[in-house]
Amino acid sequence: MKARDRDAPVSREGIIFRVIGYNHPPGAYFCDVEYAPDTLYRSKDKRALRDGGKTIYYKFYFDEGLKFVKEKFPHYTLYSKVFKKRMVGISESQIAELRRPDKKLLQIFEEDEEDKLINALKKVLEKILEISSLRLTDFGVFGSLLHDFYNVNYSDLDFIIYGIRQTEELRKVLRELYKDPNSGFKNEYGGSSPPDSRYKRFRYLSLKEYMWHQRRKMIYAIYNKAWRILKMEFEPVKQWNEILNEYPNLVSVEKIGFVEAVIEVVDSSQSYFMPSVYKVEVLESHGIPSSIEVDKIVSYVEEFRLQLEEGERGYVRGWLEKITTRSDEERYQITLTYGPKYFDQVLKIFDLKHI
Repeated sequence: MKARDRDAPVSREGIIFRVIGYNHPPGAYFCDVEYAPDTLYRSKDKRALRDGGKTIYYKFYFDEGLKFVKEKFPHYTLYSKVFKKRMVGISESQIAELRRPDKKLLQIFEEDEEDKLINALKKVLEKILEISSLRLTDFGVFGSLLHDFYNVNYSDLDFIIYGIRQTEELRKVLRELYKDPNSGFKNEYGGSSPPDSRYKRFRYLSLKEYMWHQRRKMIYAIYNKAWRILKMEFEPVKQWNEILNEYPNLVSVEKIGFVEAVIEVVDSSQSYFMPSVYKVEVLESHGIPSSIEVDKIVSYVEEFRLQLEEGERGYVRGWLEKITTRSDEERYQITLTYGPKYFDQVLKIFDLKHI
């Protein structure tokens, strides 16, 4: 068995997990807990209900999933010697079913039965395939579409795009579709008002900065040629031949302290994925000892995916970490992740006024 980011292991109890990233211990996967059936969990959050399938599910938000597992299903945690803590995860022997986004999409296209949402999904992808070299196998679906409990009247279209080259081509294709007023495609962040309020949580990210960054990512869209306006997302995931599992080579990841820096991006090709990785050169810093050379930024925060491009100067606030490998190599990186000072973290263009 092998799994990658956004694949969905399902436990025997029906708990649905989501694989996080590509670095995992042998025979197991670090995950987020995404959904649980109503026989195990109920939420008062109006956003959480998923009632479009045979079984009612509830989605976890923020740290609800972590608390749920720790309190009721602690066997779905893995102790990491590298990070020196227990993390949500599932071993291969505990997986009753592994749902793959790419296989689910092919299944959707092979089946004759369809409703209005599936019809719109097919039209969206057929339009993209028509004007590009991309293939259906370059895509997948996640969220409620993957698990067959979507609601025709409320659910979004959540797509996956597999591969670096494929992501780059898709962004170009979407840019052209956004320019065509008759395509039905629009950039979700193309207007003057924000479609969400996520930026408000981050203390060092203004509305102007948030909108500018989200707009140029191109992967957040709306489709207005269906019976209702549909929100769409195209989430980049690595192809199998692009994956390198670095976890077995790690001895420890040690958090040193919270730092800030001005950086220049040397390579942003891995920023599409989760975690987003930027190779950087530090130009100025506060809190980083002069004897330490930081060459990488690693972000597990979705808002900071595709945030900076090669050659750009950026401003980062995050955790300085020391990485030790089995070959006795020591290196340093700045990591943006869940935990203390979450909303004090940021990664953004250094000076938006000059853009």
